[in-house]
Amino acid sequence: MRTVRWLLYRDILASVMFVTLAFLSLFYFFDFVADLDKIGRGAFTVWTAALLALLAAPSNLYELLPITVLIGTIYSLARLAQSSEFTVLRTSGLGPMRALALLAMLGAAFTLTTFAIGDYLAPWAARRAVLVEARATGALALAKGGAWLKDRRLTPEGERSWSINVAGADASGALQGIRIFEFDGNGRMLSRTSASSGRVGDSGEWLLQEAEVTTWPQGHAEVRAGAKSRVDRRMVAQMSWASTLSSEVVAAAVLPLSTMTTLELLRYSAHLSGQEQATQRYQLQFWKKAVYPLACVVMVALALPFAYLQARAGGVSLKVFGGIMLGISFILLNNVAGHIGQLKGLTPWVVSAAPSAFYLLISMAAFSWLVRYR
Repeated sequence: MRTVRWLLYRDILASVMFVTLAFLSLFYFFDFVADLDKIGRGAFTVWTAALLALLAAPSNLYELLPITVLIGTIYSLARLAQSSEFTVLRTSGLGPMRALALLAMLGAAFTLTTFAIGDYLAPWAARRAVLVEARATGALALAKGGAWLKDRRLTPEGERSWSINVAGADASGALQGIRIFEFDGNGRMLSRTSASSGRVGDSGEWLLQEAEVTTWPQGHAEVRAGAKSRVDRRMVAQMSWASTLSSEVVAAAVLPLSTMTTLELLRYSAHLSGQEQATQRYQLQFWKKAVYPLACVVMVALALPFAYLQARAGGVSLKVFGGIMLGISFILLNNVAGHIGQLKGLTPWVVSAAPSAFYLLISMAAFSWLVRYR
């Protein structure tokens, strides 16, 4: 059995590595071409585009690995079946359940590899890519409305809440265009602080530069009633603002989702839930990162029925094409399920696990039918 395991694993690993390298090269070219239109913005050059495309490779590898596992395994098994090597293995005692167990072990190894890439290598590379682009263009590009955060805590004056808007960040990591709105327990605005830039310490203390503080001592309602003389506006060159928002929470709100690990997504979802903010998007991303590596086991199981197809049922190229179509359909269903789950407010873990469970069901049904009737 050790010889059989070595034969299958060596052939499948070689095929998967070849397919993965081909797809990564193709996606590197796509990413490189997509960044060429940024040349001329600040210090952005063709070498910056090449570096960004290289830093995008780990994220591409994470997304592509289940598909390349499927295509590579189908190619390897179909080739072994066409040359009758797999038939010899079957007649030598490699039963269906034993073959399934062998491939499941290989799929588990691919799962651990995918998880490690998606949770360590890809986030690190994504953060480096953000810094490289920010240094080249001079600023970190955010959405049109910037990033919004919320803080709430009890003070000696009662319950207070703060809504914080960050317009962007520069290449050094300093936040730009900070606006802080303070509200009382009844939702009335008490103060507004605007700062040109600022930094967040590890303890949550914000150091603001060139800040303008506008205060309504009795609430914003009196201003609307005509008591404009009670508005106090002052300029401060440098000020400190205490908050429960740590630098990790701020980074999670400002940086793209691709820079966050599974644990960071879980922590940020808990923070949003504690602040009574919408968590659906981050919970979906958390469960997707937690479940997606298991797709490698599903893809290996989906490839196994191709080994039991007779050679006259189609050549290797036709079976590989079928594997590519299955892989594309899986990615499409996985993405569509995520968007539908976010729109309909469905349970995140169910939405994330549904595509893999559906394809595993198809693979087991096809495998059982081929073993029994073919």
